[in-house]
Amino acid sequence: MIDIGGSNLPKAISTKSGSKLGKLYKERGLTVDIGIALKQVYSALKAKPLIKKLNDDTYEVIIRYSKKFCPIGGAHNPSRAPIFQENICIPYTRGFLNELFPQFTFEAEILNCIPLNNQHTCHYILKIKNKKNTDHIT
Repeated sequence: MIDIGGSNLPKAISTKSGSKLGKLYKERGLTVDIGIALKQVYSALKAKPLIKKLNDDTYEVIIRYSKKFCPIGGAHNPSRAPIFQENICIPYTRGFLNELFPQFTFEAEILNCIPLNNQHTCHYILKIKNKKNTDHIT
């Protein structure tokens, strides 16, 4: 997709896909809180998520898969890992969370992922800001 449509095409598709899933969660009343929503979405992808709230505006997210294959980013390929992260993984998660929690903006800092490290684990830091002001969540 990136080769054909440039980087904005997969970003747009990933964001839209995440948003559609968020709408489905909303319709079914599954919007409890950010940590629970993340656990649910990664469990649906057959992963074992560990979501740890570091403070009011930061979560540590560790997702462990049974195989060295990420359903979003594919197999080990360090040269392609940043492309998957920036154009598929982060926009998908951001689209999902923005639909469920429109009062916030979300940024992710990838620490490790399967296409990059050839392990079973994806690991990132999720930062949340309140849209109404530039302050972090309190």
